[in-house]
Amino acid sequence: MTSTNTNPDLESPTATAGVQAAAVVDAPAADPRRWVAFIIMTVATFMDMLDGSIVNVALPAIQHGMGASFVQLQWITAGYVFAFALTLITGGRLGDIYGRRKMFQLGVLGFVVTSFLCGIAVNPEMLVISRLAQGLAAGLMVPQVMSIIHVTFPDKEKGAVFAIQGTIGGLAATIAPLVGGLLVAWNVFGWDWRTIFLVNVPIGIIGYVLGWKYINESKAPYKIRLDLIGVVLATVSLTALLFPLTFGRELHWPAWGFVLMAASVVGFIGFIAYERAKQRKDGMPLIPLSLFKSRSFSAALALMLGMFTFTGMFMLALYLFLQEGLGFSPLRTGVTLLAFCIGAFITASASVVALVPKFGRAVLQVGAVVIAIGVAVMLLTVSPDITSWGLVPGLLLIGLGFGMTATPIALFALQEVPHQDAGAASGLINTKQQLGFAVGISVVTLAFFAPLASQGATNVDSLAPQVRQELVAAGVAEGKADELTNAFKVCGSNNFAGTPEAGAAACTTLQNDAQAKAIADRYTHQAAGESFTGAFRTTLYVGFGFAALALLLASFLPRWLKQEEWGAPAEDAAEEGAEDTAKA
Repeated sequence: MTSTNTNPDLESPTATAGVQAAAVVDAPAADPRRWVAFIIMTVATFMDMLDGSIVNVALPAIQHGMGASFVQLQWITAGYVFAFALTLITGGRLGDIYGRRKMFQLGVLGFVVTSFLCGIAVNPEMLVISRLAQGLAAGLMVPQVMSIIHVTFPDKEKGAVFAIQGTIGGLAATIAPLVGGLLVAWNVFGWDWRTIFLVNVPIGIIGYVLGWKYINESKAPYKIRLDLIGVVLATVSLTALLFPLTFGRELHWPAWGFVLMAASVVGFIGFIAYERAKQRKDGMPLIPLSLFKSRSFSAALALMLGMFTFTGMFMLALYLFLQEGLGFSPLRTGVTLLAFCIGAFITASASVVALVPKFGRAVLQVGAVVIAIGVAVMLLTVSPDITSWGLVPGLLLIGLGFGMTATPIALFALQEVPHQDAGAASGLINTKQQLGFAVGISVVTLAFFAPLASQGATNVDSLAPQVRQELVAAGVAEGKADELTNAFKVCGSNNFAGTPEAGAAACTTLQNDAQAKAIADRYTHQAAGESFTGAFRTTLYVGFGFAALALLLASFLPRWLKQEEWGAPAEDAAEEGAEDTAKA
């Protein structure tokens, strides 16, 4: 078994000679086809990451083409993420039990079929159901990737593998708006928005066929039975937590949502108690709680939750600021965000291949500081008139910091995980990522939408006298000008508050008067630029807090990765070995 020493006193940049002599690594001989297998799995991961966010760009086309309601649009986007997050833990454990390649292939096949069903959906209800099924398939497919990497690649190659995987994931999330915008704009074969789903079908089929040939099968070395009661407890508890976090804003945060979140705490406590009893009874829990005895695993999960909460919050607020506040098209938004992607690409590989082996957890801490500097740069430069080029410095710095901090987390998390628990650990890691995104989206309610509603109402009120003045100057009677000005205030305030239905009548009044509409649109655009800029600034201030939290959480990681993974000078290893032998 892999060493599970978590004593902080034994931390060093080099493993001890004693540990090197005694360690029995449970990794099999390196598979000569492992890099081809990794490419196949990376393509599948890329499809999942792309489909998780690409659909946002196509929502207007879906709404126009199918007559989908706002509630249905919310289920089409967030439903996928919700179903995905629910399946990850169970999907990872199924790989340990029945075979990781088998479960990965089953997930790929399911993803292909559900993508096809999404592409041929004849009504919104069919699309919603297909998206939920697509998320379930992704939850079975994705956790196998990290666990297959963990058991297939020798330790010295894992840094490069996770660097590539992190970079590809960041690339997929970043270019999703760009790819989605292009596919919808090209309208290939007249398929309109359906292309964003149907493009997965040929790619997935190729990956499925090649997967059987190049991916080696692996599973736990001893027989494990699926913990069905644990699956039920974990799924119910996650549902109680994730459902209100995912859909709470669209439902205006009903009281029952907070009751569900409180109940999820009780559910998780019961789940942990049951898993402990299950471990004592037969040693086959859904989640081996012994994983959390590893300081490296526990601290890495906490850091991952914080980092992806920041990412979910920052990216959603940024998309809204660029498209709604500045009026950027989806295509221009995607091009602008390439600055973040380039920054992450530069540091993702370098951090795990060269920097972390030499400087340890300090790389992650420096990354958190770089993120904070990038946030500060954006605070100093953001304005209603900022251009794409003006956003590049801040986005580039945040991307550089993200690559340094987020990409190496998996190395710290998995370094003490036994191979028989790779699937369970992978499921937990991926669940933390999705939970972080969900929490980040909920944080946007306080960090972005609340100040947007307040500042939007203030800006609309301050511009109302100018609207009235222009209406009167255009020859509108005093009484009519007052009516139209009031409609401008009611319509604008409710739109910024996210309650357009409350101001629908006022908006209709403006729309029916061409002259008033032209004047109102101009001042609404001005109010949007100022309001969205102010709200985004508030989000950036919250981002400082998350950067500080990441810096703190990184300090709980082991100072160095284990020697088995990186190698060290022989004299240092011998010296540390003598010290460890004495302590033992």
